[in-house]
This record gives sequence, structure tokens and C-alpha cells, in this order.
Amino acid sequence: MRGRLAKLAAAGIAAAVGLFTIAVATGSASAADNPYQRGPDPTRASVASENGPFANTSVAVPTGYGFNGGRIYYPTDTSQGTFGAIAISPGYTALFSVELAWMGPWLASHGFVVIGIETNSRNDFDTARGTQLLAALDYLTQQSPVRDRVDSSRLAVAGHSMGGGGALSAAMRRSSLKAAVGIAPYSPSSNLATDRVPTMVFSGQADTVVTPSYATGLYNSLPTTTESAYLEVAGADHGFMVGRSNPVLIRTMLPFLKIFVDNDARYSQFLCPLLDTSGVVTYRSTCPLLPTPPTSPTATPTTTPTTPPPTSPPGTASQLVGAQSGRCVDVPNASRANGTRVQLWDCNRQSNQSWTYTSTKQLQVYGDMCLDAAGTGNGAAVQIYGCHGQANQQWNVNSNGTISNVQSGRCLDVWSTANGAQIQLYDCHGQTNQRFNLTPLA
Repeated sequence: MRGRLAKLAAAGIAAAVGLFTIAVATGSASAADNPYQRGPDPTRASVASENGPFANTSVAVPTGYGFNGGRIYYPTDTSQGTFGAIAISPGYTALFSVELAWMGPWLASHGFVVIGIETNSRNDFDTARGTQLLAALDYLTQQSPVRDRVDSSRLAVAGHSMGGGGALSAAMRRSSLKAAVGIAPYSPSSNLATDRVPTMVFSGQADTVVTPSYATGLYNSLPTTTESAYLEVAGADHGFMVGRSNPVLIRTMLPFLKIFVDNDARYSQFLCPLLDTSGVVTYRSTCPLLPTPPTSPTATPTTTPTTPPPTSPPGTASQLVGAQSGRCVDVPNASRANGTRVQLWDCNRQSNQSWTYTSTKQLQVYGDMCLDAAGTGNGAAVQIYGCHGQANQQWNVNSNGTISNVQSGRCLDVWSTANGAQIQLYDCHGQTNQRFNLTPLA
């Protein structure tokens, strides 16, 4: 491990070129069919260009939002509605501003909002970087100066080396993400057996830090049902994209993001089969790599549904117990700070797990703090905040055990049964990870 980390730390300045094949082409979708489609019809030249059709600019991000600041890049065009967004993390001991900053204006010029993060510690491991990528997306969609330009339901993560491992870790923890890209990803904490997010993995033929065999093993651990692509870049070492653009990465990563973040089937032609095989050693994919049609899944309507009384009557202090996990909705460390995100934890009957469902549909904790939805989109954080009576703090306790937010119509949802699994909003589907029981404490 020490030897590998030493290589990861030393790999911040290198370069190369490269990439290779399989599958089925698809036709173009019209903008009328796809409300997320952005930009003109792509060509072989346009997808290989570092400069896309959108003028763009950037703004600095301060520290204090769960990561160590960074920079947001975004299209200046406001005529086409909101854009999908991508959070990017650098590698071990590296800085985004040195290593991957070129990716910000590149992706923004092709119609994405990008937040490049600096990590809390340059020695952070993959799971910590994944947590920070998710925090960056939450900041971007809920508090950033460009939040009105972002579609919070169309988010992705990417990163290099340990940051690539962080992107994969984030994908396994937030299944609502639309895409994840690991560039020579190092993931010491886990394999990808639970990854349901469309995932792209890059490796370098000459990489001795994250070897092609390591990257292939990681890719092979993906479920067969997860949309994915793997590319090995000819002659590339561990830092083939460090500090500079790489033509192979540009012409393949962009279509993958367009397909799955923008639901844009116009880009499948570049990957299925791989249109330009120059510099490619190996290419594998789950072609035809077709996006999910941009139709809204069945969800609890935003109007107030008919609901029976909750398990415990209004005004009763109760535990909020997950049907899937048997664990309770918990305020970490009994925090009373506004914006503290709630999680699952072993039930302990303490005050930070004592929720009172009021006649005004609030779920109160500590008597003066409320369960609060920090956004309306899939994956929006659920937190505590001082009670103010607005719709994002009102909840319907439904007959099937789901708890839906009055403002968004989306349900409390958890992506894992483990201690520390964070609660989020997601389209209501009634599965056990969205069912909770209000169990009286008395």
C-alpha cells in the first residue's frame, strides 16, 4: 500500500495519448422528444473538440461546504433552460487547479455545469473523496450562485486516480446519479458490485500505479445490468490527462456523459461501435449504450395525497424506523446545527432519534428543529433546520409506509441499510428502502 500511495503521489505530472471497439448505432433524437438535449447535432469533429458551442465562464467556490472549495464552470447561455452537472475530484495529493482544471471549460463549452473540488486533505482516500463529491453536488444545486442553472435530477461525478475511486464510491452511495467516470481509478475500499450508475473506466497502457489489470478487475466487478464502458489508452501512463487535455478521453468521455446525463441518443454513434479507434488498446462496453427515455417515472403527486393517520398519532414522540434496515432516522452526533444531514443508525431511543409528527405535517426533533428537504430533485439532501412551516418541511405519511415531501412529492429514500447511510429524496416507488414506521417511544 505504501508503495502504491507513493506512486500515486508522484504521478501528478505525466502525459500520453491513446485508445479501441464494439456494438450498435442509434438514430438521432429530436429536441422535442428530449427536453434535456443541448447544443447542435454532434459530428466527429465536434466531439473531439476541446471547445464546444457554449460560451462559458467560472466562479470560485469558498471552503466550508463539506469540501475544500474549488471552482464552478458554467455556460453563460440561459435560453436553453437548465444543464446537467458534473463534480470532479483530483488524485492523491493533487490539486484540481493543477491537475484537471482544463476539464472545466471543456465540459462547460459542451453544455454542462462543472464543479471541480479541492479536497479537505490532499491525502484523503476514495471514500472521503466520494463524500466530498456528493457534498459538492449538494452545494452546487442548493446553495451555489449558479444553482438556478442546474437540473438537480441530472448529476454526475468524475475523478482521477484516488479521485476516480471517489467518483465510484459516490456512485455506489447515490444511485440517483446519472453517470460516473473513473480515470485510472484507485478504489482500495471496495469493488463495484453495488454500482447501479452508468460507469466509464479509463486506464493507461503504461500505467504502473493503477495498472490496466487493476482497472480491468475493477470494471469486471460491475453488475452486468449496469451500463458501462472501459477504455485502455495506448502508451498512456498514470498522468496522461494531468494538466493537459487528451484527445482520446475528450472524444469518448463527452459522448458517455451526453448519453446518460442529457439522455442524448445522438451521441451513441460515437461509442457504439467506437467510431475512432486510433490510440485505443482495448474498448469494451454494454452497447448500444442507450439512455433511459426522458419520461418521468410514476411518483407520488405533488398534490396532497389522501393519507390515513400515521402509525402513532400526531403529537406523539416516535422513532422513525426503516422497514428495510430496522435502523432509525438519526441526527448525527445529536447535532443541533441547521443543515445537518440525517442518516440511518441503530435505534437508541435518544433525543436525536425522537421525532414528533405534528398536526401541520412537520416531523420535529428536539422540539424546535424540523426534518427539512434541502432541494426538490432526486438525490436532494434531507436535513434538520429550524422550523418555519414552509412546504419543504411538511411531510405526508402515506398508507404504504412511504413519507413524501409536500413541496416535491418525492419520498424519503435510503441507498443502504448500513449505519451512516444518508437519507435523501427520490421518486416514490414504495420499495422497502422507502418505507418507514413511526414507532411510539412511550
